[in-house]
Formats: sequence, C-alpha cells, structure tokens
Amino acid sequence: MPARRHSRRPLLVLAVALLGLGRAAPLCAQAPPDLDALVARVITTFDVPGIGLAIVKDDAVVVARGYGVRKMGETGRVDERTLFGIASNTKVFTAVALGLLVEEGKLEWDATVVRYLPWFQMWDPYVTRELTVRDLLVHRSGLGLGAGDLLWWPPTTYDRKEIARRIRFIRPATSFRSAYAYDNVLYLAAGEVIEAVSGRTWEEFVSTRILARVGMADSNVLHSAAAASGTSNTAVTHARVDGRVQPVKPFDSDITNPAGGINASARDMAAWVRVLLGGGRLADGSRLYSERTARELEGLVTPIRILEPPPELSAFRPNFRGYALGLNVHDYRGRKVVTHTGGLPGYVSKVTMLPELKLGVVVLTNQESEAAFSAITWHVVDHYLGAPKTDWVDAFQKAATRQRAADADQVKAAVAARDGTSRPSLPLARYAGTYRDDWYGDVTIEEAGSKLVMRFTRTPVLVGDLEHWQYDTFIVRWHDRELRADAYVTFALQPDGSIERATMKAVSPETDFSFDFHDLLLKPVR
Repeated sequence: MPARRHSRRPLLVLAVALLGLGRAAPLCAQAPPDLDALVARVITTFDVPGIGLAIVKDDAVVVARGYGVRKMGETGRVDERTLFGIASNTKVFTAVALGLLVEEGKLEWDATVVRYLPWFQMWDPYVTRELTVRDLLVHRSGLGLGAGDLLWWPPTTYDRKEIARRIRFIRPATSFRSAYAYDNVLYLAAGEVIEAVSGRTWEEFVSTRILARVGMADSNVLHSAAAASGTSNTAVTHARVDGRVQPVKPFDSDITNPAGGINASARDMAAWVRVLLGGGRLADGSRLYSERTARELEGLVTPIRILEPPPELSAFRPNFRGYALGLNVHDYRGRKVVTHTGGLPGYVSKVTMLPELKLGVVVLTNQESEAAFSAITWHVVDHYLGAPKTDWVDAFQKAATRQRAADADQVKAAVAARDGTSRPSLPLARYAGTYRDDWYGDVTIEEAGSKLVMRFTRTPVLVGDLEHWQYDTFIVRWHDRELRADAYVTFALQPDGSIERATMKAVSPETDFSFDFHDLLLKPVR
C-alpha cells in the first residue's frame, strides 16, 4: 500500500517562551532565522504530528519550544513542557549514575561485574570473569545486535532480575571485545549494579541524584508513564502502520527503564544538555559530576566500522566513529560530535552536541521518522558552523525513500522466489506443540481449526496465525498489526519425520532489530 499523508495537517505551534532554566544566562538570538519554517516543512514532509526542540549555545538556552500537536487530529499543542519518551537517550543517565558511584568509591569502572553481582553470568565463563562495569555500557561484550531484547520487547512477564539472569544463555555472536554490536540487556544489568551498590532502585537513584539536581521537574523515569498521554501534557505515540501514520500503543513496561525509560520535555532536555556540555556543572555553579567523569563519558571505547553513506548524505562520512559511555562519538566537518538517538514505538529522538562550539541540539518527536530529527539537527548544526547551506529535508527524504524502496524490493524478491506449489511435509497437527529456547523460554504452536496459532508464553502480545509460505516454512502474522514484525518460521525435520527444531527470521528488513527472532533456536519439548 502506498504511503498516505494523514488528512489533517498538524498545527504549527510557535511557542516563543525561551527559557533560561536556572542560572542567569542571557537568551541568544542566534537560532537559524528560518527555523520555524524548517520545522513546519519537516512536520509536513515526514508526517510528524509533534516535535519538541531545544538548542543550547555557549551555556545559554537559545530555543526550548514545541511544534505541532500531541495527537494527530486533535488540537492539544506541543509546548516546551510536553513529555516525549527519549528511549536510548536514557543510557547516558545510567552512565552518569555509575559515574557518581565511582566518585563515591563504591564502584570502579574497570572492576568486574561479578564483584558487585556475584550471581551474574555470561555464556562464556571467561567473559563472566572479565566483563567490567565499563563493558556493560559500550556494546563490545560479544552479544549480537539487539541480542536478548525479546526478553523484554514487546512487554513480557519476566522481571528485571530474571532477565539479567537469563543473559547467561544467550550465545555470543563474536569474541569478547572484538566488535561493536548495540545491545540493551547489559544496560539492564547496569541498573542492577546501581541498585546493588547504592541500595536504591535505578528509578530512585536517577530521579533523586540526577533529575532533581538538574532541575528536570517535568521529567520522569518510567516507560509506563507514557500511557498517561491522554490525560497529561505527554505526546501521543504515532507510527506508520500499513502505510498510514496513526496513533499506536506506547511501550509501557518498566523492566528496561535503565536502557530507555525516561520521558522528558524540550525544556528539561535543554537543562540536561547544559550539564553535559558544561562537564557536569549545574545551574547553581556546583557539580553534578566531576571533570574526570565527564572525560570518561565522552572517551571513545569501542570503535565502530565506518560505512559509506548514501550520496545525498556524503557530508556525514566521518573520519572516526565509536561508542563511549552511553554516547556515540564521531566527527562532522572537522568537529567532534557527541550524540545519541532513541527509539520506541511512536517516539524517536536525537541529542547532538559539539563540545568545541558549546552547542547542543535536542529533537524529540512523536512519530518514528529518523529523517525528521536528522534534518532539523543538521540544519541547526550547519547554521552554527557557518557551513554551506544544504537542503537536509530533501536529502533525508530522498535517502529514506530509496531505503524504503530497497526494503520493499527485498520482500518482493522473496515473494517472486517462493514456490507456491509446495506443501508442508507434515499434517498441520504434527507441527503443534511446545518449543523451548534456552534464553527466551517456551513458545507454543496450537492447532485451531484449520490453522496453526503461535504464542510466546512470556510475551502476551506475540500471538499470531501461521500461514504456509513454502515447504516447511510458514509466516507468523501477528494479530496485533502495530507490531510490524511478521516473521518466517522454518521447521527442520529428523530422518524419522519428527521435528528437530524451528528457527525464525523477520520477513521485512524494516522490522526493528529488537525483534531478535533470528537468535531463537526452538526445540520441541519432548
């Protein structure tokens, strides 16, 4: 189905209340003169209902404002205090929390995790012995991309400690510290370290020791708080489902708050970015964290392979790229950039800082368009760099359109190669049963009339019908179409015709990597 623009254009909210947020810092008139027009164009081009935007320059808040609406089709406006889920932009808060405990002598960055969590284990006993607190934050443990995310995404019945204990059953994808692969579950383990050492939950520690001191009075630390969007100044989550942007259910499980649970406003994020750019200095001149911790946060630890960007985005090819503690580090037009993005159902965000320019840009959105936050970010950055003017809206639109077309072509190619005349090797009833994966747990397949139904026993929303694809491969079509994560299910048979195992793989390359179906090895429970 071709993409359709929603019928009601979001209202552009020109909220001009520019906020000093604490100490007397004069408001600067240095924002791009076409900023409001640019954001209006982004909202229209990428079908984004609402945006929160903050710009910090030279320790002053240049912009903290909202644009558009909290929910498409309604008139509630986004303002500088509207909350958005910042998702993985939470990770640096977790890193700062650990840094505070290091400063207090309760932790060491390079001490082993098992010193503080004696029960914690990885697949490889060597990695268990050697994995440090720092390793929890820098995506070099050997786990694959998004490994273990199905333990919490979509919301499961596992609790945080049980997930942390199940990490030991996840097979590594590479050797220890040899490669970068983004993960979330080790940030969950970092939250457990904070609780074990401080005696406070991650939520209590971050709320009292960080948010309260920074002055982030609007913000909270719970994924579940996003569910209050209908009754509070919280942006409603939206996403493109079957080609049309519509409201979607927010992620409401608090299991992985340490990896992505904070909801924040443009105003509060401006205050936070001032602290990060100031090396830990607070509005009253005191310190949240030390200069030494500031250096640790931004110090590149894990190198990341440099890939060629699409031609429209060639200016973004870096000379270096890597991951620090809850932050990405790379260069852009000869300047160091410290940044991170965040993504949840219906929310994506980007925080970008150029320390040499004392510049910070925060873009919060309530629709899953990375092109939207990128176009705004780099337009603002180029303004302060005095770089040649580039139409980033057009560039990111072209790149995104090409990527969507390539993804669609891949799905079409699979359809074209399908043998539609093939039949399953076994009667449907023979595929039914309980299957077990070592790290996830049980998945059931039940015969229901003339079809099979798959259920992930610990993930209530993962229920879907199995449609025959070809040979012994089926596609599970999830009943909840907001998941956008249909997957192949392929059965391998023993010589006697019994089922040896089942494996899974997402049908579309657009499927979020946190649906790590490909890591499952489902074996029948005898």
